[in-house]
Amino acid sequence: MIIAIASGKGGTGKTTLAVNLSALLAEKRKTYLVDLDVEEPNSGIFLKGKSVHSRNIFRMVPEWHPSNCIKCGKCQDVCRFNAVLKISDRVMLFPELCHSCFACSELCPTNSLPMKGQLSGSLNHISVNENLEMIDSVMEIGMVSSVPLIADTITYVDSISTDTDLILFDSPPGTSCPMIEVCKSADHIIFVTEPTPFGFHDLKLAIKTAEKMNKDFSIVLNRAGSDFDIQILDFCRKEGYRILAKIPYRKKAAELYSEGKLLYQELPEIRKPLDQIIEKLELI
Repeated sequence: MIIAIASGKGGTGKTTLAVNLSALLAEKRKTYLVDLDVEEPNSGIFLKGKSVHSRNIFRMVPEWHPSNCIKCGKCQDVCRFNAVLKISDRVMLFPELCHSCFACSELCPTNSLPMKGQLSGSLNHISVNENLEMIDSVMEIGMVSSVPLIADTITYVDSISTDTDLILFDSPPGTSCPMIEVCKSADHIIFVTEPTPFGFHDLKLAIKTAEKMNKDFSIVLNRAGSDFDIQILDFCRKEGYRILAKIPYRKKAAELYSEGKLLYQELPEIRKPLDQIIEKLELI
């Protein structure tokens, strides 16, 4: 089972929920935590372990060989992303726009655009304990799109996990292509929101995205305890959206977080909603 932990905006507590929930689940069953917020993964701050595997990840982009090129312009015609441009007697390439579809390379009549690897990031796999594995990837500085790196990381996880393992994806924030790439392979999405106008607004966007993808989802209200709680809870009840748990706001939680510690191990009021999530989703 794959569960994506996502949100409409950053800072709602996705990683806090992901690391604490995965560590708690690992006390009972084999669990993988995959940090797919590749622009700034930080699950490793909270979970330490022994390195199992690490490697660089490359994406394929075309390279122009002018000696073979007959300047027919077919490469420009077939590229849907404007990453290839024929100007007079030369072909200009824009790798930032390339989606590695291979169309220009495969359809070039003179094989003048062979694909080459471009470093997109690095993957790290650590074993935290007997039941908990953590995988994250870090995007190379200067890369424009994180989607290829996310896709390659998910492929790696598929290759090492089994059908009986539980996999938690820590998704990038927002509702754009990186979040969709993470959630499209998930069996269930947990949306983490906060009791603020911004959190409420972006939760609605995230829900619309999940509905467009025909994905099953539920909601966790983090830092609960303000007057704004009621607006989010009433909205969810009115629309029939399932609320898994409310995680209360505690200053001590922020202090433990800043020290890189797991919250549920020291705060019973944090452990209780995690148990509710596990019970309602029948994860154990």
